[in-house]
Order: sequence, then structure tokens, then C-alpha cells
Amino acid sequence: MNRNLIASSALAASVIVIMSCLLTKRRNKRTRIWSRNWLQRRNEGRDVLNMLNTELLPEDPNAYTNFLRLTNDQFEYLLSLISNEICKQDTLMRECIPSRSKLEVTLRFLATGETYRSLMYTTRIHETTISRFIPEVCQAIVLKLKPIYLKAPRTAEEWKKISQDFDQLWQFPHCVGALDGRHITFRAPISAGSYYYNYKGANSIVLLALAAANYKFIYANIGVNGRISDGGVFQNSSLSRALQDNSLSLPAPEVLPGMTEALPYVIVADDAFPLSKNLLKPYPDRGLGNDSRIFNYRLSRARRIIENSFGILANRFRLLLNPVNLDAEKVELITLTCVVLHNFLATDNAQSYIELEEFNENLPKINRQCGNRTSIAARDIPDHFRSYFNSSQGSVPWQQNAINNFNL
Repeated sequence: MNRNLIASSALAASVIVIMSCLLTKRRNKRTRIWSRNWLQRRNEGRDVLNMLNTELLPEDPNAYTNFLRLTNDQFEYLLSLISNEICKQDTLMRECIPSRSKLEVTLRFLATGETYRSLMYTTRIHETTISRFIPEVCQAIVLKLKPIYLKAPRTAEEWKKISQDFDQLWQFPHCVGALDGRHITFRAPISAGSYYYNYKGANSIVLLALAAANYKFIYANIGVNGRISDGGVFQNSSLSRALQDNSLSLPAPEVLPGMTEALPYVIVADDAFPLSKNLLKPYPDRGLGNDSRIFNYRLSRARRIIENSFGILANRFRLLLNPVNLDAEKVELITLTCVVLHNFLATDNAQSYIELEEFNENLPKINRQCGNRTSIAARDIPDHFRSYFNSSQGSVPWQQNAINNFNL
């Protein structure tokens, strides 16, 4: 009798639990269906993208440009390039997101670093859908823009044009680029362990880049884990290999005015990089004489171009300023997208895009570890540039005041 009573009670309890679960599931399903209704009202013009096109564009073009980081003409041109790559066909069950909206959401994501969920609330596009099309749009942007706007010079004459710009704008002859690296931080999965863990205590991949005198990138290596130093990233890069095997097509060494030695065309970098025939870095800051301090000042002035380029990049595409909540592969793609967009905008409308006073934030620098193995011939090259910068032909009127005022 007691056993039957216990069994009946247990059965009744089980039925109650099952019914409770079914009711909860039905209630949650009803809630989810109801919650999707507000997303369906996107076509009623109640989202931020409608405001962008019906209010900001006709009434406040500057606000439109600030929202997307592109002018309307630039946006329409970019849309025309990638539209076929990102468009989908409507089905009987679902109306696809227009290519225009996909590009607008992607650009806003790059400009702000908003989460997919935050973008969902303002655009009325589900975060899952956003997470799917943003990488697709980035792939399309890279596919169409990279071959045009991110390419290294292939001939000696093209390298000479960059050198002439450095000489004219920054008074550093024979310079074909400024080199440096930055961390792009992200939230790595636990399974990654310490693989991406950098010296600042964050997970990151490295952006190693070479910039021309006009702040445009002419080379970018993205994706090496953040544990590696600047010098280590460079040593394993295609740029380093090209310098070593002389496949960059750099111009032959030439004699500068008033000098007798032919000097090579060089890349300027900081002390994290190894000195070589075509890579110039400052003298170690230990008991330097006046001439060496002037050399360091002149080199630092040219090298600052890459730092400013990173500053422009990060302030225009502020996603890069904070840890990106995506996996390393997507972070690499998004970073490359920002780099090619930077070059696209700097080419199309350089004067308004590049505003030096806005370099108020920058990307984290890379660990400063470097090798000291230098060929004897390479050690002499800084001395020849030092002689030129301190000669009547190569000096500039303000250099002495600069090192005195800033204690360089």
C-alpha cells in the first residue's frame, strides 16, 4: 500500500514537472515570437539607417560622413564595387537585407566597434544576421580595394617617387618608407592559452606596416601572434625576405649633394628593428654627441609618419582601439579592411581625411626586443647620413633648436 502511494506520488510529481517545463517552453516561444515583431518593423522606417539616408544625408552631410567615415559619393562608389559580391536573392520565406544596408552596418561597426547586439537595437537587423554578413562585406571590400589601394611599389621609379616625397615633406632623402608595428587586441578563446598573450597582458595579433610620406600604407603584415616582438615579426615577414634577397627593386645607391659616398635607399624604423643596409634606425641614446643627436632627430621626424598613420587609422576606425570580441581570423580580416579603407580615403580626399590634430589615440606599441647582429657595411650607413644631415647641403635651419628645446 505504501509502495503504491509512493509510486503514485512520484508519478504525479513527474507529471507536474513535465507540464511546468512545457508551459515554460511555450511561454518562452511566445515571448521570442513577440520579440521578433519589433525587428520586422525595420521596413517601416523606424531604424537608424532610414534616419541616415532621409535626414542626415540631405540635412547634415558632415554628420553622414562622421557616421560612416565616408562621404556619400565615396559610399556609392564603394557600394557599386562590392554590391554583386554581397547581394543575396529574396526567398518566399524571407526578404534579404539589401546590399546598401549591409555596407552601412559594416562601416558603422568599423567606425565605432559597437557590439552586434547594440547594432541590432539601432538597425532592427538581428545580431545573428549581422554577424554573418559583416565578414562577407569585409571580404568583398578587401577583394575590390586591396589590389588598387594597398600595393607596394614594383619599380625603382615608384620607390623614387616615395623617396622624393619624404625629402620634400620631411627633409629625409633616400627614404622609401617608415616602418613600425602595433597590437590589435581581441578576446581570444580559452583554448588559445597564452599563444596570443602579449607583454602588456592582453591577447593580440600584430599589424606590421610600412607607410609612405603621405600617411598611406604601402605594406601591411597582419596576423602574427602578439607574443612576438617588433623585430621578430619583421624578421619573419615577406618584407624582410625581400630586403635580404634584393627583390624589392629599390633604386641603386646614389651620392647625395656635397657627399662622396653613394648612399642606399632606406626604410626608417626605431630601435626594435635590426640595422641593415636598407633599414636605418637611431643611434642608442647613450652619451651622444651633437651630430648624432641631430641624426636621431631627423630620423625620428621621418619615422613619425608611421606613428601618425596608425593614429589616423585608429581614430577613423575606432573598433581597433578596444579588444575586438571576435576570433583571430576575423580580427585579421577586419584589420586589413580598415587598412585598405584608410588608403582608399587618404587617396580620394586626403586633405579632409588626414587631420593631424585628431591623433589623440593610438594603437598599443609592440614589445621592444631586437637583435644586434649587424653587418660591418650596415654600421657605416648611419654615419654617412649623419654627415649629410650636419653638412651645409643637408642641414635644416631648425634642427639645432629642435634638439636643444626637446632635449633630444
